[in-house]
Amino acid sequence: MMAAPVQVKQWSRLSEFIASSMGLHFPIERWDDLQRGLSGAAQEFGFRDPATCIDWLLSAPPTQVPLQVLANHLTIGETYFFRDQPTLDALAEHILPPLILERRAGERRLRFWCAACSSGEEPYSLAILLHELLPDLADWHITITATDINAHSLNKAAAGIYGDWSFRGAPAWLRSRYFKRTEDGRYAIAPAIQRLVRFAHQNLVDDIQPSMAIDVHAMDVIFCRNVLMYFTPPQMGKVIGKLRHALVEGGWLAVSPTEASKALFPQFTAVNFPGAILFQKDAVLRPPEPPVAAPSPAPALFFPEVEAALPSAPSDPVATAAQDSLAVAALLYREGRYGEVVDTLLTLSARRVPEPAACALLARALANQGKLADALIWCERWIAADKLDAAAHYLRAVALLEQGDAAQARTSLQRALYLDPGFVLAHVALGHLERGHGKPREADKHFANALHLLRTCQPEDPMPEADGLTAGQLAETIHSVICMDTSK
Repeated sequence: MMAAPVQVKQWSRLSEFIASSMGLHFPIERWDDLQRGLSGAAQEFGFRDPATCIDWLLSAPPTQVPLQVLANHLTIGETYFFRDQPTLDALAEHILPPLILERRAGERRLRFWCAACSSGEEPYSLAILLHELLPDLADWHITITATDINAHSLNKAAAGIYGDWSFRGAPAWLRSRYFKRTEDGRYAIAPAIQRLVRFAHQNLVDDIQPSMAIDVHAMDVIFCRNVLMYFTPPQMGKVIGKLRHALVEGGWLAVSPTEASKALFPQFTAVNFPGAILFQKDAVLRPPEPPVAAPSPAPALFFPEVEAALPSAPSDPVATAAQDSLAVAALLYREGRYGEVVDTLLTLSARRVPEPAACALLARALANQGKLADALIWCERWIAADKLDAAAHYLRAVALLEQGDAAQARTSLQRALYLDPGFVLAHVALGHLERGHGKPREADKHFANALHLLRTCQPEDPMPEADGLTAGQLAETIHSVICMDTSK
């Protein structure tokens, strides 16, 4: 019996479904690509008839598993080592040297995010570049977070084994210096380089940035290349806004040459380098606005300590002004205007002793700006004002981890769990910490605890301190980490 042909209306509905649930853009001129991806996904789902598979996908609200299978078949990236050499040259010759000079005098810390990293050649190229630039690399705390929606690609990236095709156009010295030949004739990345990169599952459209949960906040440089073109225009603008929020002030965004339209990045400064255009985050998001009337507590979503600090009818005028400032700061934070948050709350703290809610918001805003020493000061003030708030100890641990102080970070995370044994993010952070220190059993225990706690939640429940990530998204991230570990 021949399979029923897929009708034009079905392709159209499937295209709309994928755009709304994943942000991927498949207009009619790309339906051949959509058909190829669906054919592979239909086989994995167990359908012999693509039309029946489409009807099944559209028959109920999308869940994580079918969306992940679709992503694996629709987002097969094409990449190789040292791709787009002019962008890497701009980084090595113009952007990183002054940044390294500045950081060498203080916190020796650099943070990078490769979004839509595919099979890992790009983040490993970046790690190799840093190894070449920094003879004292061991004295630096380097963070390279690489994310993708395609679980199969992430597993390959985490394994770090590549064939000849991944080296086309790469420098001649690359394989001999940073790879070891395997028995089957492929090439395994040097362990010292592999350890510099951390991979995580992420849907750029759905997941919220900046996110401390998967360590994509306060970034100095973000690579997001050859992916924006696949989003619908509204989703493209949404993703660019998220990327901007995840950068420190003055941070850099690298996109592919075909995506480097200045019209797409009005809140960035386009900087021309030989053969490449990169975008630098402007210090100010928009011109100053007139004073904002005191908003209701609703915009302080995900900040329970802020909401609790805003009684409905305060009688003290000084207290009223303080609560107004705190509410405005919460609004600014949600818009990613971290510098204005800091200015607002520092002005408030100069007039009166700040409440725990103000300390919490200040610490978060400073951490998202990459100002870790200042963030830690306000974490300590937050803890002094409310010693029993597990979130304060968690944020302190996040800042300490970024500074490379694993011992104190572990102590703070353990303290957070003592205060709140159900604190999922603390378990996740301890899992990553132990994983990074070569303790897989301890890491697995913490990840298992986190997954056990997440099973008691609804998939759509936002998780405390997870920057808006839901229980379902966080569980998927943990599963991807576990799968990557077992695939090595």
